[in-house]
Amino acid sequence: MILFGVLTAALVLLFVLNLSLGSVNIPFNDVVNTLSGKGAGKATWEFIILNYRLPKAITAVLAGMGLSLSGLLMQTLFRNPLAGPYVLGLSSGASLGVAFVILGAGFLPIIVKDFSLSSYGTVAASMLGSFLVLLAVLAVAARLRDTMAILIVGLMFGSFTSAIVGVLTYFSTAQQLQKFTFWAMGSLGSLSWENIAILAVACTMGISLAATCIKPLNALLLGERYAKSMGINFGRARFIIILATSILAGSVTAFAGPVAFIGLAVPHMAKLAFRTSNHIVLFWATLLSGAIVLLVCDIVTQLPDSDLTLPINAVTSIVGAPVVIWLLLRKRNKSYS
Repeated sequence: MILFGVLTAALVLLFVLNLSLGSVNIPFNDVVNTLSGKGAGKATWEFIILNYRLPKAITAVLAGMGLSLSGLLMQTLFRNPLAGPYVLGLSSGASLGVAFVILGAGFLPIIVKDFSLSSYGTVAASMLGSFLVLLAVLAVAARLRDTMAILIVGLMFGSFTSAIVGVLTYFSTAQQLQKFTFWAMGSLGSLSWENIAILAVACTMGISLAATCIKPLNALLLGERYAKSMGINFGRARFIIILATSILAGSVTAFAGPVAFIGLAVPHMAKLAFRTSNHIVLFWATLLSGAIVLLVCDIVTQLPDSDLTLPINAVTSIVGAPVVIWLLLRKRNKSYS
C-alpha cells in the first residue's frame, strides 16, 4: 500500500509539473491555482494551461494507462515476456487502418471519405485494424504452440501491413504523406476536447473489460489447462482479453500514433517494483506506472525553455529501453547473489 501511495503522489506531482514546464515556464503555484479555479497570475498562462498543456497531459495519462495495460494482457495471455501490441502486430494493424483512411482516402466514395477523415473514422479504422490482426495472430497461435513461432508470425503480419502501407504511400499526395508521417512519429498534443472525450470513453471501456478478467489472468499464469481446471471459461476470457486489448491499443494508436516501448516495458517495471505476479496488484500498478512513465517522457519531449518539441516515440525508446535493461540486469544479478 505504501508503494501505491508513492506512485499516486508521483503521478499527481508529475501531472502538475507537466503543466508547468515547456517553452514558457509557468510557476507551480499558478498551475495549481488554475486547476483549482482561482486563476493564474497572467491570463496568457491560464490560456496555455487550459487549452494546450492540460489536454496533452490528460492524453499522456490515458495513453500510458491504455498501452501498459494492453501489454500486460498480451504478456499474460501468451505467457511470453516479449509479447505486446507492437511485437504481435497489433499496432501495425492499427497503423494500416489509419493508413487506409489517410493515404487511401482518394479511393473512397465521397460519403465514406468525409466520415473516414473525421476523428470517429480514424479511431474506428485503428480499432478495426488492430482487432483483425490480433484475431489472425490468435488463429495461428491455436495451431502453433511454439512461442517463438507465434512471435515470428506477429512480425510477418507487421511486414505484410508495412508492404500495404508502402503501396498506399506510392499513390498518395504530399499532403497525405505528411499527415501520415506526423501521425506515425507519435504525438500527444493537438487533440481537441472532443478527441480526448472519445479516447477517455474507449480507455474506460477497455480498462473495465480488463478488470473483469483479473481472475482468469491469474489462472492463465499456469497455462490454459490449469485455467480450465479452475472452472475458467477460457474461450470467453480470451475473447474479452482480445477485445479489451484492441480497444485500448487501437484507440491510443489512433489518436497518439504508434507509441513504442510503453506496452512492452511498463508491465516488466511494475512486476519488478512490486515483486508479484498477482494481477489484482499488477492491474493497478501497471496503470499507475504507465501514466507516470509517459508523463516523464512527455516532459522530456517539451525541452523546457525551448520552442522545439521532440516526437514522443523517440523519447519513449531512448529513455525507456536503458531503464528496462538496467532493471533486468539488476534482477539477474540479485538471482545469482
